[in-house]
Amino acid sequence: MTSSEFPHLSAAPEQATAPASPVGYVEDVAPGRGTLPPRAWYAASDAASLSLNGSWRFRLSPTADAEDDAFAAPGYDAEDWSRVTVPGHWVLQGHGAPIYTNHLYPFPVDPPRVPTENPTGDHLRVFDLPADWPDPAAGGGAVLRFDGVESCARVWLNGTDLGEFKGARLPHEFTVGHLLKPSGNVLAVRVHQWSAGSYLEDQDQWWLPGVFRDVTLLHRPAGAVRDFFVHASYDHTTGEGTLRVDSDVEGRVTVAELGVDVATGEPVTVPVRPWTAETPVLYDGVLATEGERVPLRVGFRTVELADGLIKVNGEAVLFKGVNRHEWHPRKGRALDPETMREDVLLMKRHNINAVRTSHYPPHPAFLDLCDEYGLWVIDECDLETHGFVEQDWRDNPVDDDRWTPALLDRAARMVERDKNHPSVVVWSLGNEAGTGRGLTAMAEWIRDRDPSRLVHYEGDIDSRDTDMYSRMYASHAEVESIGRGLDGGTRKRRRLPFVLCEYGHAMGNGPGGLADYQRIFEAHDRLQGGFVWEWIDHGIQDERHGYAYGGDFGEELHDGNFVCDGLVFPDRAPSPGLVEYKKVIEPVRIEGSGADGTVRITNAHDFADLSALAFGWSYQLDGETVGAGTLPVPPLAAGESAEVKLPQPPADPRGAEGCWTVRAVLAADTAWAPKGHEVAWAQLPVTERTVPRVAATAGPVHRDDVITLGPGVFDARTGALRTVGGVEVTGLGLDVWRAPTDNDEGASWQDGLRYGPAWRTHGLHRMRHRLDAVEAGDNTLTVRTRVAPAARETGLVTVYRWTSDGTRLKLTVSVVPEGDWSLPLPRLGVRFGLAGSADRVRWFGGGPGEAYPDSRTAAVLGRWESTVDALQTPYVRPQENGARADVRWAEIGGLRIEGDPEFWFTARRWTSEQLDAATHRTDLVPGHTVWVNLDHGQHGIGSQSCGPGPLPQYVLRARPAQFSFVFTKTG
Repeated sequence: MTSSEFPHLSAAPEQATAPASPVGYVEDVAPGRGTLPPRAWYAASDAASLSLNGSWRFRLSPTADAEDDAFAAPGYDAEDWSRVTVPGHWVLQGHGAPIYTNHLYPFPVDPPRVPTENPTGDHLRVFDLPADWPDPAAGGGAVLRFDGVESCARVWLNGTDLGEFKGARLPHEFTVGHLLKPSGNVLAVRVHQWSAGSYLEDQDQWWLPGVFRDVTLLHRPAGAVRDFFVHASYDHTTGEGTLRVDSDVEGRVTVAELGVDVATGEPVTVPVRPWTAETPVLYDGVLATEGERVPLRVGFRTVELADGLIKVNGEAVLFKGVNRHEWHPRKGRALDPETMREDVLLMKRHNINAVRTSHYPPHPAFLDLCDEYGLWVIDECDLETHGFVEQDWRDNPVDDDRWTPALLDRAARMVERDKNHPSVVVWSLGNEAGTGRGLTAMAEWIRDRDPSRLVHYEGDIDSRDTDMYSRMYASHAEVESIGRGLDGGTRKRRRLPFVLCEYGHAMGNGPGGLADYQRIFEAHDRLQGGFVWEWIDHGIQDERHGYAYGGDFGEELHDGNFVCDGLVFPDRAPSPGLVEYKKVIEPVRIEGSGADGTVRITNAHDFADLSALAFGWSYQLDGETVGAGTLPVPPLAAGESAEVKLPQPPADPRGAEGCWTVRAVLAADTAWAPKGHEVAWAQLPVTERTVPRVAATAGPVHRDDVITLGPGVFDARTGALRTVGGVEVTGLGLDVWRAPTDNDEGASWQDGLRYGPAWRTHGLHRMRHRLDAVEAGDNTLTVRTRVAPAARETGLVTVYRWTSDGTRLKLTVSVVPEGDWSLPLPRLGVRFGLAGSADRVRWFGGGPGEAYPDSRTAAVLGRWESTVDALQTPYVRPQENGARADVRWAEIGGLRIEGDPEFWFTARRWTSEQLDAATHRTDLVPGHTVWVNLDHGQHGIGSQSCGPGPLPQYVLRARPAQFSFVFTKTG
């Protein structure tokens, strides 16, 4: 095939001629030489193919020109070379080391020049053609396809130089049929870590060179399919779809289920069921030319900008999305089909309906899965030049005409590869690449080639080239203002829909504030949702650290654990943030009054009715289920609501705390989850809890060096609690410190208050406890203290008042701030130690997972049980975690603790100070004490690691407070 065989790509960039220097192509701004024009990708056809994945010979050189090209010649002896697996990255296979930077280029910025020290990997693969490979005499040829190589590759086959290419996350093909022989074919690929293309690929991820996507040999029979474009629109007013398949090679298109059998290029209109992310209906078809049959999966849908909104099939959509980098903790960006499927299934099971492919086109098989299971996709071009922000965007390639052919090449390779996916509804020009003429050229080319989709680019602040106003990390208040149309800007921008392309930075514990964002999205039509940053922590599995992050490989420049900011951990275990997000974006709203037994069900889908769901109720008394049944709910259409009456609650002679739980689950197995999978739920309180009361009938008894009060034994001199009913207790006292979360620490570039650094500056991690008095009254033991940091006049006057009825021991804590406490507290409560043998934990409160003031939507009120170790959330960088919210009582280590009011409960085998000092999971070594925190208050989480901090209502102000706990020995 030659480029002349692709006339529709005449607007695409032409291929460059070979540079004079043997390695001059590395610094050439042109996209490459010798490659075929881009075309539609498809997984398989009836034409023969041969995967060249597997074990390759490998040699690493320190510079681009350290070795000549003799290795590409047949007969070259590479027996002493190492081996690497393709797809893969050599730095994850024992050759060199990965580098992580957020936006800083890890080399001097002098475009298009790159360092002399340029790790270069020579790859060799010798292969034979299968015995059934078609005979060249029968006509046809062959194409060699690379789906992804970072960052620049030069390719030889049987000693013939095929050319070179850049564009790491994009496919490139070469014509090779005339070079093949039955056996002993020598494929040689030289890959350079740094190239001119690296300036376009500064995408907040590990720099990982290698052949990291599939390498495939494709037979191209005479008359084979070349490029084709499936146009499948849907008219929501008639219920009909129109199909037209444009093909470079004439053929026929058949869709048996629809009775379609037409020539390519010929439109046909038939009644169809439309494709949406909620109802991903695909029709199996075939494109048949003289030489090849290609399976089609056709989804009918129409995307448009209408009435100032992004609409699909005539309905506005609300994106409940996530940004997804490709990642595997051992293989990096070399993902296998099972891992991609796992991602899609996890997203669907957590109510996510959209993916932004940050910040490059994903492996094309991922989009097949999005088509199949149903996810809206913003397909983003392989482009980011963020590092130029350090020089005020001077010399930015997107505003330099020399680079425009490379930009257009990247746009064309994305669009042509992915244009037949119904899941792709928006093309994105790239990410954080500033502004410039090159981006405008990309937008114009994309609109001309595919006017059926919308165009996105967050950096286009005036929306000159785009179809939506897009921002990242805007505060709740600003998003609200935009929703109300009060944001200003150009007239065009004010008439466009708004998308928050990144928000809810999921770094470590968090993000907080997701529910507040969602309420704002749903209140204003213009706000069409957002995409949480991001899907997965990019931790590298590492024997030293558990998971490694930036700086763990000796990088001279790095951005630490900023690469670990996902809703799932590196092993794809869901984080509490993902569980919270699932609850926040659930597609059914269940509201009502538990007292009058009426529940209002609202279908919050954009398209699907509720016929796929079954509803049920259960009734809890003090957290124990005492009744359950089904709840008849009509199959409400999208947007409809209905009020449903709950049955009479079961009798309660005890006066316990009563609560309805209403759940919506899948009524039958689906492709993405089994029958019974929970989609949405709500709890409706009926009766309030009875607060524990302890009559102060016992009095303190002073004997030798101890004071006894009911089951409690205290140190007579200090008033410190020693035991409760024989259970040893150590170090009980006021605690305000928590190991700052990534969101507490904030980002170094942010203006304003960053809580973690401010807490340290104020000394809240080193509070001193001064004993002022120990007072034994008739029926009370009072311990007066002042808790304050060194070098500061501020303090917390803290009084511990102990009473007992002879069996139970009650502690009432009173806290009064002194001085200027403008700084919020991390936490407010008491901490104490129990013997290390304490392990099992039972509690009545929020669970089963952790929760904090602005990330507690997913906490289910009930009775829960766990081990101390299982209470911990294993963030890649250790930090505050594991709090359970709204706890009425908890049992641990032989003690039962009841709270008034409800409290936050935490238990761990290390102190907050030890947790704070740890930088990796492996730094946390269990001690001989279990440390328990009973907190009256916790500071919110927010998302200030790259966004706004906690909203004011979640800030823990230092104010006078009083709270109590009742201790009882169990067993």
